[in-house]
Amino acid sequence: MRQLRQAGLAALTAPMLVFGVAPAVGSGLGAGAAVAAERAEIREFLQVTGFDVAITSVQSQMKDAPVMLGLPEDEFAQNWQAQVADLYEEAKLQDLAMTMLEPNLSDKMREEAVAFYGSDLGQRLVAVENASHVEESSPEREAEAEAILSDVSKTRRAELERLAFGIDAQGVSARAVQDIQVRFLMAASKAGLFEVELDEGMLRAQMATGYEALREELRAANLAHAARVYQEFSDEEIARYADALAEPEMQRVYELLNAVQYEVMANRLERLAPRLAKLRQGQEI
Repeated sequence: MRQLRQAGLAALTAPMLVFGVAPAVGSGLGAGAAVAAERAEIREFLQVTGFDVAITSVQSQMKDAPVMLGLPEDEFAQNWQAQVADLYEEAKLQDLAMTMLEPNLSDKMREEAVAFYGSDLGQRLVAVENASHVEESSPEREAEAEAILSDVSKTRRAELERLAFGIDAQGVSARAVQDIQVRFLMAASKAGLFEVELDEGMLRAQMATGYEALREELRAANLAHAARVYQEFSDEEIARYADALAEPEMQRVYELLNAVQYEVMANRLERLAPRLAKLRQGQEI
């Protein structure tokens, strides 16, 4: 399941991802769902589509938390990551995602996604996407991705662009990133991690000035990332993938999954902030 993870969600460490805001999970996305999926079916859905790996990759944001707050890591207890790791346990992340999906994922959405991702092409796509989720982002990989993109044909580039559009047809990724950042910074402010209390309105206004630049940065980064991840697939296979994502039901699937992934990210960061505040004071938790 191709998610906007790239920018490792390393993009979250920049000044400023997210879905600015992603639709509120549980407050409308599932309103049209005639039948909500059962948890066992959701678990199968996660495994077949690879969304289980995408959700687990949220763990990578933990180590970057001090940087996201503009604080040096040495201000925290030496073993701070071990002391907050329980917030990012794989089972906990997936259970949180399933709880959000349960009332919102209709049988029709689940069946269409499983049918595509369960196919031969779908499983090959999931395999490379899963591998990309667990990779550590690095300048070398980013340079490699940009080099690969620069060498593709116009036809292939057009299909990659169509694919990227299918993943985020609503164009909300940049706003979502910024919303996650605001929620984390405000949680950190309330926890006393900053000397001066932040004003949410001013923070959002400041981030709004960088929205267009961030949106373009994410668009370019994700296009290059796609060129690298799917380099072993033919133009025809990429076109088939883009066609599948353009289907209305798959668009609803991705709208929901994007909302869930970003809500999981924000949820964990909001709970991480007060824990970091205690660790900064040298307390064991």
